[in-house]
Formats: sequence, structure tokens, C-alpha cells
Amino acid sequence: MPSESGNDAILVLTNLPDKGCAEKLAEILISTQLAGCVNILAPCTSMYQWQGKLEKANELPMMIKTTRNHYQLLEATILKHHPYELPEIICVTIDAGLPAYLEWLAAINL
Repeated sequence: MPSESGNDAILVLTNLPDKGCAEKLAEILISTQLAGCVNILAPCTSMYQWQGKLEKANELPMMIKTTRNHYQLLEATILKHHPYELPEIICVTIDAGLPAYLEWLAAINL
């Protein structure tokens, strides 16, 4: 179902522990046409509470551009290939963007 803006583009965020894991996941998502584009960002330090303890980890954030109709399979694919017990998977609606880019994204994800 398209958003109010008339497109169904979404941005999915996740973090991976290293470059190898991030590139492998990106390749899977692109080659299976679950994502039109994946950005693997610079390493960052993540701090969070896990099982009652303060944790600190170096991670690589990923920005995954796709469409709503691919979200469920994309989420399942991330879960299957992600090394974490409970990976961060956050979906953000893209309310606006360059129309030509959003059209390209929709066409790639047929």
C-alpha cells in the first residue's frame, strides 16, 4: 500500500559487526532484488543495555532502500543472515524524495 505521498519507498536500518558481514548481507539483498540500494556506513560505537548489562560494540550501520511490499521478506532475510541474536531492524517511511530516484527504486524492486 503506497504512503500518503503516493510512493511505497522505505528505508530499513540495521547494524552489522564487521565489513564482511555487512557486504555479504548487502550482496544478498541486492542480488535477490529485495533492495535497490544498500549503503554500508563508517564504523560507529553503539552502546546499549543487553541482558542487564551495559554493552559497547563497534558496528557498521546499513541503510537499505526498498519498498513496502518487500519488507517482510527483507526482514526474514536479514534475520536469517544476521549474526546477532536480536538484530536492530527499523523501518522508516520515505515521505518524499527525488521523484526520478523513487521511480528507479520502485522499478528495481519488481
